[in-house]
Amino acid sequence: MRQPVSVTNSAALWQNMMDDRSPMITPNLSALYRGVSEIFPDRPDSSNPDENLAQLLAKVDRPLRVKLGIDPTGSDIHLGHSICVRKLRAFQDAGHTAVLVIGDFTARIGDPTGKSEMRTQLTAEQVAENAKTYLDQVRPILDFDTPGRLSIRYNSEWLSKLDLAKILELLGTMTVQQMLAKEGFDNRMQQENPIYLHEFLYPLMQGYDSVALEADVELGGTDQKFNLAVGRDLQRHFGMKPQFGMLMPILIGTDGVQKMSKSLGNYVGLSEDPLTMYSKLEKIADSSIAQYFELLTDLPLDELPENPREKQKLLAVEVVRQYRGKEAADRAQQDAIALVKGAAGQADAVAEFSLANVQFPAKLFYILSASGLCKSSGDARKLMQGGGVKLEGSRVSDVNLTFESPADLCGKVLQVGKNKFVRLVS
Repeated sequence: MRQPVSVTNSAALWQNMMDDRSPMITPNLSALYRGVSEIFPDRPDSSNPDENLAQLLAKVDRPLRVKLGIDPTGSDIHLGHSICVRKLRAFQDAGHTAVLVIGDFTARIGDPTGKSEMRTQLTAEQVAENAKTYLDQVRPILDFDTPGRLSIRYNSEWLSKLDLAKILELLGTMTVQQMLAKEGFDNRMQQENPIYLHEFLYPLMQGYDSVALEADVELGGTDQKFNLAVGRDLQRHFGMKPQFGMLMPILIGTDGVQKMSKSLGNYVGLSEDPLTMYSKLEKIADSSIAQYFELLTDLPLDELPENPREKQKLLAVEVVRQYRGKEAADRAQQDAIALVKGAAGQADAVAEFSLANVQFPAKLFYILSASGLCKSSGDARKLMQGGGVKLEGSRVSDVNLTFESPADLCGKVLQVGKNKFVRLVS
């Protein structure tokens, strides 16, 4: 069994803070509530700490246990995933204990939230490898060093030990009608897509994590409200005080339209090199940039530059700094400027390729071939896998990247190698 990070000093640290009258114990609600979409329960006029999180934060005489569960279903984390992790850090900075739950057991079921079909079930080996990369990627965000501030737990510790009697007890806390009210299940029923019985266990297993950990607060995206509410119900069932749920927004992707997703190719990965991260972020649409500043930085929102271009550059350098350090962020900015200057002389000479010649939906490798940048679709795939293809200055390696319409690409520059460019037009 994996050993959790120690939290044995947490209560002692909290008492020292109380004795020293440290300003850290004064709830900084502006930091904790920044960007939050919803808190439940939420009765802001109530003095009852069971229904008003601000009251609980003000009156509690111990560090709260603030839970965030992440299922290692893939190897990479993008900025959209980082939002809840950053909020977890805010609670750490306020003196509370972050409980990061690695869903090594639930990942093998797969969260059905937002899915039109059953997730592919992973092996234990795949989950373990993914979990390792996840921890490496969140290390720049969380405080791993201060004793008592972080507990890393794997939910196989308790879920793998549940016997049939306990599972039946969990199943007895919900009706089929309640489960089918979950958005993903409801959509699949209407579309007549199959729902497998083991998928009903996912919200109950995630909810049981809150019971096992005695969580006071659970963080999640707005799409996770059902699962967090199940955690409250199960805690109540087992005679515990139900946790607060704190929901964070879903980040819009770099396309400015759909949610950030690796499968859509509109993401910024935490493991990407500084220049790639910077190049993507300095092109964030004006309509999305306020959300990016609020959710991905701690910069005062009333002190941002008025010039849209300066905002983009500030956002890019600030986010890269968080993950790669100031020196790497500054170098990425200078490299990006140098690339723009180097291409400036060729701007007028960039050939155009009409997307009217392409039948959509279309994979990018096909467009590379049709435009003449690559000799064939096979050649295009190889170049993409080798990192030799860029779209608007950002490297594209996903050979399955598909665009639904010409509008997704119109006006953008497609590049192969250092010297081959086409501007995509309608």
